[in-house]
Amino acid sequence: MKSPPVRAWILCLAAAGTFGCATAASPRTVPAVAEASVRPGINAPYVQPDALDKFTRVLEAETREVAQHRDEIVDAIGLRRGMVVADIGAGTGLFVTEIAKRVGKRGAVFAVDIVPVFLERIRERAKADGLTNVTAVQGEEKATALEPDSVDLAFMCDTYHHIEFPQTYMRSLFRTLRPDATLVLIDFERIEGKTSPGILQHVRADKQTVIEEVKQAGFVLQSETDLLEENYYLRFRRP
Repeated sequence: MKSPPVRAWILCLAAAGTFGCATAASPRTVPAVAEASVRPGINAPYVQPDALDKFTRVLEAETREVAQHRDEIVDAIGLRRGMVVADIGAGTGLFVTEIAKRVGKRGAVFAVDIVPVFLERIRERAKADGLTNVTAVQGEEKATALEPDSVDLAFMCDTYHHIEFPQTYMRSLFRTLRPDATLVLIDFERIEGKTSPGILQHVRADKQTVIEEVKQAGFVLQSETDLLEENYYLRFRRP
C-alpha cells in the first residue's frame, strides 16, 4: 500500500509555534510560548542498546493490565471499517495488529513513536501478519509528524506521561485530527496512598490534571469508561 504523506518535522514545528489555546473550541486564540520539558530525560531508557528486547518484554508482558484487557480496550474504542487511526506512542505494537484488522483494508493505522527500533519491530509484525494498512511513523517530541486533518481517531495508551511537552504536542495532535474526531486516552491512575511508589515516581500527573491539560489543547471530554483498575480510560472529542 502506498504510504500516506507524513509532514516534515520542520513544518510541524513551524505550525506548533503559531497557535495557542484559550477555549476548548478554539486552541488558536492565544499566542503560543516556548514550553519547557515537564519530565526531562523520561524517554532516555528507550535509546539504550538493549531497549528493544527489554521493553518488548515490559510492554507486552501478560501481567501488564492493558495487555490483559487488550481485547476489551479495543472493543471500547468504537472502531469502524475504513477509519484512519493514529496509535500515538505505539511502542512495540501491542495494539497495532488488532486495530489494523478492525479498520480493514480500506482503513489505515499510523503507528507513531519516537523510538526507531520500536517502529522497525512494528513493520516486521505488520509484514508477518500480512497487514498492508499499517504505516510506522517516526514521531517527534513536540509533534505527531502527521498531516493536519488526516485522522479519524487517535489512541494513546500509557503514552501521555511520556510526553515532555504536553501542550505543544497535544496542539499538534489536535491539528492532526479531523473535526469531530475522537481521542481515546488511557494512562495510569496516580493516587497518593493507593498507587504504587514506582508509579507515583514515574507518572507526574493525576487524571484530573491530565484532563485539564488535554482540554487546554482544545479537546472536549466526552466520557470515561469504567474498564480498568490501575489505568483510567478517557474519551475526548476534537470540536
